[in-house]
Amino acid sequence: MSRIALRLSSLILAAVLPCWCAPQSAPSGSAGSPLSVQVPAQTSGPAGRRLNLTAALDLANRQNLDLAAARLQHSVAQAGIRTAGQIPNPAVSFSATRDLPHETLTLDQPLEIGGQRGRRIDLARQGVALTDVEIRTLQSEVRLKTREAFYAAALARSRTAQLRESLGLAQRLQEIAKTRFNAGDVPQLEVLQADLQVSHAQADVEVASQQENVAFSALNELLNEPAETQWDLSGSLEDLPVDVQLPELMRRAGAANADLQHLTQELKVEQSRRALLRAERIPTIDVVAGTYLNSPPDYAVAPVGTITVPVPLFSRNQGEIAQSEASERALEGTLLATQRAVNGRVEEAYYALYARQTQVNLYRTTVLPSGRRVENLAEESYRAGKASLLSVLDAQRNVQQIERDYLDSLFSLQSAFAELEQIVGESLD
Repeated sequence: MSRIALRLSSLILAAVLPCWCAPQSAPSGSAGSPLSVQVPAQTSGPAGRRLNLTAALDLANRQNLDLAAARLQHSVAQAGIRTAGQIPNPAVSFSATRDLPHETLTLDQPLEIGGQRGRRIDLARQGVALTDVEIRTLQSEVRLKTREAFYAAALARSRTAQLRESLGLAQRLQEIAKTRFNAGDVPQLEVLQADLQVSHAQADVEVASQQENVAFSALNELLNEPAETQWDLSGSLEDLPVDVQLPELMRRAGAANADLQHLTQELKVEQSRRALLRAERIPTIDVVAGTYLNSPPDYAVAPVGTITVPVPLFSRNQGEIAQSEASERALEGTLLATQRAVNGRVEEAYYALYARQTQVNLYRTTVLPSGRRVENLAEESYRAGKASLLSVLDAQRNVQQIERDYLDSLFSLQSAFAELEQIVGESLD
C-alpha cells in the first residue's frame, strides 16, 4: 500500500511540476535566463478595456484634471497680450460758465512714443511662453505619475496571479499529504501543516486582490476615469525600457529639462521687462485739442490746443532698470548652477537605472534558477519520502519571496526609467 501511495504522489507531482516550473523566455532587449519567473498577464479580476502604457499616457495627457486646469491658464496669458496692446482712450471734456467764454469743449489724447506698446506686447508674449513651460512641466509630472501608476497596477496584478498559483500548489500538496497520510507514510501533523499553508495562501490572495483594487483606483484617478473602470493591461513589468546612452541623455536634458526651460524663459521675461522700462523713459505726450465757444463780442468759436510733455528730470526708471539687471545676473547664475545640477541628476539617474537593470539580470540568471533548483530538490526528496512537508514548504516560501523580490526589482527598474525620463524632460520611449 505504501508503494502505491508513493507511486500516486509521484504521478501527481509529475503533473504539477511541469506547469509550476515551466521556463519563461526572457523579453527582448535584455540578457536573461530562460528560467526567469513568469510574470502573468491579467488572470484576476473581471475582463475590461485593453490598456497599454502608450494608451495610458495618452489618456492622462488628454483627460487628467490637473492638466486641464493648467491649460486654461494659457487663455488667461493670451488675454494679457490683448491687454498689453490696448491704446489709451481719449478724454472728452465740456464745461459751461457765466464767465467768458461761456463754453469750452476739449479732446485729450495721450500719445505713447518710443515703442512702449510694442514692448508691452513682447513682455506679455514672453509671459505666455512662461505659462506654456509651466504647463509642460506639469505634463511631465503627470506622465511620471501615470507611468508609475500603470506599472504599480501591473505589479499588483502580477502579485495576485502569483499568489493564486501558490494557492493552487498548496492545495495540490495538501492532497498529496492527505494521500500519504491515508497510506500511513506521514503523520497527521503534516496534513494539518498543509491545511494551514492553504489557509495562509487563501488569505494572501484576498489581501493581494484588495491591494490590486487600490492600485487600479489610483490609476483611474490619474486618467480621470470612473473608479469602477476595469482595465485589461497589455504588457508586463518585464517589458524593459529602451537603452539610451548617457551623452545623448545629457544633450537632450540640456534642451528639454523643465527647470532649465523655466529659468531660460524667466530670463527672457526679465529682458523684455527691462526693454519696456527703458522704453518708458521716453515720456508719454498728452495732446489736447478743443475750442472756446460763445465769447461775445470777440468770437463765437475759437480753437485751442495744448501739448503736455513730462520732463524726465529726476525719475527715469533708474532703480527699476538696475533691479532688472541684477535679477538677470542672478537668473544667469542660477541657470549655470542648474545646468550643472541637471547633468549630475541625469548621471545619477542613469547609473541608478543601470544598477536596477543589473539587479534584474542577476535575479533572472542566478537567484531565481538557484531557488528553483532548491525547490525541485526539496519536492523530489519529499516525493521519495526522504524529507518532511516542512522542508518543501520552506523551499517554496523561499522561492515565493525571491519571486516577490524579482517583481519589486522590475518595478524599481520601471520607476528608475520614469525618473530619468522626467529629469531629461521628454519621452525616451
